[in-house]
Amino acid sequence: MNPEAVLQLDRVIHEKGRLAIMALLAASPALLYTELRDTLKMTDGNVTAHLRTLLEAGYVAVTKSYEGGRAATSYGLTPTGRAAAVSSSRSRRPSSACCPPSCCSRT
Repeated sequence: MNPEAVLQLDRVIHEKGRLAIMALLAASPALLYTELRDTLKMTDGNVTAHLRTLLEAGYVAVTKSYEGGRAATSYGLTPTGRAAAVSSSRSRRPSSACCPPSCCSRT
């Protein structure tokens, strides 16, 4: 593996919990806080801390609403967050140095 590629990883995204949150949000327009917490089997404190980091980086947006008289908080990727997720995905793909072109699909 190219050590330069590792040094160029976005440290905000490439922490295990935040990477999992970004992956879930990349696959959905928005998810409720409880859906994120329950799907990832994280504690409230962990989810909140990771979401705060992603919010501060501008990768995630929060929407507060009411459903059935109850407060609902949902999260979705911002355009910046979506671009970072795409870039992150590309940086984790195998490089041409690891295998021949016929081995895996690279773009």
